[in-house]
Amino acid sequence: MRTPKRSTGRRIGASMAGLAALAGLAGLAWVAREVPAALGGRLTGPRADRAARSPQFREGVFHNRPGTPITAPAPDRNMLRELLFGKQKRRPSAPVPLVRAAPVTPVDPARELNVIWYGHATTLIEIEGRRVLLDPVWSQRCSPSAALGPHRLHEPPAGLAELPRLDAILISHDHYDHLDMATVRELTARQSAPFLVPLGVGAHLDRWGVPADRIVELDWGQTHRLAGLEITCAAAQHFSGRGLRRNGTLWSSWVVAGQQRRVYYTGDSGYFPGYAEIGAAHGPFDVTLIQIGAYDRAWPSIHMFPEEAVAAHVDLRGGLLVPVHWGTFNLALHDWSEPVDRLWVEAKARDLRLAVPRPGERVVVDDPPAVDGWWQAIA
Repeated sequence: MRTPKRSTGRRIGASMAGLAALAGLAGLAWVAREVPAALGGRLTGPRADRAARSPQFREGVFHNRPGTPITAPAPDRNMLRELLFGKQKRRPSAPVPLVRAAPVTPVDPARELNVIWYGHATTLIEIEGRRVLLDPVWSQRCSPSAALGPHRLHEPPAGLAELPRLDAILISHDHYDHLDMATVRELTARQSAPFLVPLGVGAHLDRWGVPADRIVELDWGQTHRLAGLEITCAAAQHFSGRGLRRNGTLWSSWVVAGQQRRVYYTGDSGYFPGYAEIGAAHGPFDVTLIQIGAYDRAWPSIHMFPEEAVAAHVDLRGGLLVPVHWGTFNLALHDWSEPVDRLWVEAKARDLRLAVPRPGERVVVDDPPAVDGWWQAIA
C-alpha cells in the first residue's frame, strides 16, 4: 500500500527540522569553542613577571606615558543615534578596486624598498631583500565571532598562500582589527617567520599554537636583530584588550631598519610627543605607514585625525607617507572616504610626498605612483 503524500511530507519536514537542529547545535559548539579561544591568553608565569618589570606596567595593567589618559570608544546614546540615523556615507558606492602585485626582482637589492598595502593596517614591507608583514588580518570580520562584528568592505587582494617567504611578522597590539586568530594560525602553518609583538601579546599566540621559539616579545625601546634588519618596538598612545579586561598587554609602533633603508609604522595611536622623539632617535625614515582612519571627537587621544597624521609624519622626519587603517572596516562614524580626502588636502598644503595605493598595489618608495584620487570615483 502506497504511503500517503502527507506522511512523506511530514517525514521530510521532520528530517529538515532535525538537520536544522543539528546545524544549530554545531554552530553553538563552534561558538563555544572558537570564541573563547579568539579572546586569547592571559599573562601568567615568567611572561607576567617580565610585564611587571616594564616601566609601562603599573597597578596590574599597561599605561600610556604619564599624563595621557585613555579615552577609548564607549557607546553612548548620541553614538547609537548616529549609527542608526546619521547621514554619513560609511561604505563605498562601488567595489573597491584591487590589484594583484606580481613578484619583482629589485634592480639594486641593497636599496630595495617597497610597500604593499593589503587593506586596513595589513602591509607588506619589501626591504633590502627581506619581507616583513605588519598586523595581518585576512578574516571576513575583525571580531571574536565569524557571525558578528565589522565585516570587510573588500576582499584581501591576495591569499595567505600567495605571500612570499616572510622574515618577520609584526603585531602592533591585540585589538581584533590588528591581531586575528585565524590568520595567525594559518601563518604559523604556512610560514616559519617569527612573530614580533609587544609585551604580553605572546600569551595570545601561545594559546593559538605558535611555537615559543617563534614568539619575540619586546618592550618600548627594545630592538631585535634578524636577517640583517634591526626591528625596534617603539612607543604609541593607545590601549589594548580583546574582552572586558583592558590593557593587560602592551601596544606599540615599529621601526624596521635595514643597512640603508628605514620604515616606520604607527600601529594605532593618538598624536603625541613621542613621534618627534622617535624621529630624532631612529629617523629620518624613507617611508612612514601612518594610521588615518577610525577617528572621532569622543576618543581623540587613541586615534589620529588625518591632519595629525601629517604632523606625525613631519615629526618623524618621514620621506614618503603611505596611509593605512582606512577603507576596509567600518570602525567609526565618519564617511568612508573622509580620512584620505582630508589627508590629501593637508599633504598638498604642506608639500609632502604622498602615495595612496589601491589594496594590493606595490608602492616603490623611490618612484611612487602619483595620487590620482581613485577612491573618489567610488565614494
